[in-house]
Amino acid sequence: MTQRHSIEKLLVANRGEIAARVMRTAHALGIGTVAVYSDPDADAPFVALADEAVRLPGATPTETYLRGDLVIAAARATGADAVHPGYGFLSENAGFARDCVAAGITFVGPTPDAIASMGSKLEAKALMEAAGVPVLPGATVTDETDLGAVAEKIGFPVLVKAAFGGGGRGMRIVRAAADLADAVDGARREAASAFGDGTVFLERFVEDPRHVEVQIVGDAQGEVVHLFERECSIQRRYQKIVEESPSPAVDETLRAELGAAAVAAGKAIGYTGAGTVEFVLDQAGAFFFLEVNTRLQVEHPVTELVTGLDLVALQLRVAEGHPLPADVTGARIDGHAIEVRLYAEDVAAGYLPATGTLHRFAIPALAGVRVDAGVTDGSVVSPHYDPMLAKVIAHGATRAEAARVLARALARAGIHGVTTNRDLLVGILRDEEFLAGRTDTGYLPRHPELVRPDVSAGERVRAAAAAIAFQAEHRREAPVLGGLPSGWRNVGGPPQIVGFEVGERTLEVAYAFRRSGLEVAVDGEPLAVDLVAASPDAVTLLVDGVRRDYRVHRADGATFVDGPDGSSAFCDVPRFADPNAVAHAGSLLAPMPGTVLRVLAATGDDVTAGAALVVLEAMKMEHTVAAPVDGVVTELHVSPGDQVETRQVLAVVEEPA
Repeated sequence: MTQRHSIEKLLVANRGEIAARVMRTAHALGIGTVAVYSDPDADAPFVALADEAVRLPGATPTETYLRGDLVIAAARATGADAVHPGYGFLSENAGFARDCVAAGITFVGPTPDAIASMGSKLEAKALMEAAGVPVLPGATVTDETDLGAVAEKIGFPVLVKAAFGGGGRGMRIVRAAADLADAVDGARREAASAFGDGTVFLERFVEDPRHVEVQIVGDAQGEVVHLFERECSIQRRYQKIVEESPSPAVDETLRAELGAAAVAAGKAIGYTGAGTVEFVLDQAGAFFFLEVNTRLQVEHPVTELVTGLDLVALQLRVAEGHPLPADVTGARIDGHAIEVRLYAEDVAAGYLPATGTLHRFAIPALAGVRVDAGVTDGSVVSPHYDPMLAKVIAHGATRAEAARVLARALARAGIHGVTTNRDLLVGILRDEEFLAGRTDTGYLPRHPELVRPDVSAGERVRAAAAAIAFQAEHRREAPVLGGLPSGWRNVGGPPQIVGFEVGERTLEVAYAFRRSGLEVAVDGEPLAVDLVAASPDAVTLLVDGVRRDYRVHRADGATFVDGPDGSSAFCDVPRFADPNAVAHAGSLLAPMPGTVLRVLAATGDDVTAGAALVVLEAMKMEHTVAAPVDGVVTELHVSPGDQVETRQVLAVVEEPA
């Protein structure tokens, strides 16, 4: 008979949206909460939400959220009798789970032995194969491993994958033996940084499969059930960005087979709590085991919305010793749910992480839409952690309805100050192939138009709206004749000129208020718009006879414009250029803020175009800065460990005379 006990105070050993999400459920159950936070997170929303909070000195994950000893010390100091690890960080660390048990603290998750059994992905596969679950061939990499021989046995292409953790970190596809050693080294470094363990393994790579996973839950009495599948095939850099339940590719027969395999996997390791069994589904419809995630998944809300269950509440009740209730063992699918991950990143630049201050973060409250956010107005997005800002989830009676509502919520959101993947997500949700359910892991490479959309037409109108709102702000502040537009003349005169920077480009808006109405040109090309109304915060235009309202927000030298045709951020062009801001020809500029991991050249070295010179780390991902031309390294401005800002000069390569 399992002994039951009550959780009175819960320490959440995580950050961001998942920490806040766990705390909300804990509070609803009457459980007190404790946050732990790093120095960059001191003002984060999840810290304010907690009843108590304990500082973890430092900024990087290895200094803070990966320090299990500090987390347990914080639990003791606050009297917390349970720890919820969220996902990532310590969530799949069997040693940490054991330390919690040894300290008399309830670990909200599976047993340390269950975590350890899945900690080695290769050993996990052996267990799954013994349980009758289909598996892919693979092998763990050690210092003695003959990489070439192992890869040839598995068969190219192979996937190099972190043995601990997940989320796409420490993963590389290798198609040729010559590239294998570098891929393994890079994956090891990335995995060590993200999860505190650099162990990786090789696995046969299935080309463009569907990624389908099954939610399982188990109790301490030995019962394990599944809560249906999720489709997570749309990914960038092996990181899921769109998830849904149920999968459009799974019928009742396949659902039963996947569910049975997932339950067998759970029972094979004595699983308790909420976990996920991940599979790949090939083009022929066959599925193969990937791994068991012994934790709550990022995408768990879609399962919650189609089943009506709170998985965090279920985790807590199982941790208290309760059996699975009837609403879990008898769960059914109701409708369809889709989740998107809103990231701070520059999609067109290769998904480079973005940092900065979120001057505004507002997603419309539409029926059926749920927002799990780790940020709010004024939040600072730092380079130290995963760049996910929020998860936005929609539930509808049908898949098409969920996609339509979710796309509208994202398109109408005000997200100002940090570049995000919002436009990509909206494009996916409105794409015909996605709406037809034809998704796999090769979806994004097939749709470059979604990654680099043509936004020129709407952008020109939004630039005009920004200029007019700017003019309205100036007139409102004018000491005399504030009701007249700036530049207005009784007789004709030259137009007003406003310059904006958009990324690396500059837009010039010329406008004049004539007797016949508004006259606008963008970069010298006339724009057919008429002004209906204007204020510093809102501009209404007639665009080819169609009335459109644009919301305008100015902050920190930028103008953010949101309208029915999209959103744009326009930076003011300074009247006088800073001569020190011009980089020398051949300069290698930092593409984002981050930490210098390695410098692979020295002053005076001859280098070829494309040669790696500096490796940066930002948001737990490595980014290589390469030589732009053949030449000589004449200047080198950074060393390992240096912190750099976007567009900071790292080095200079000069071509031979």
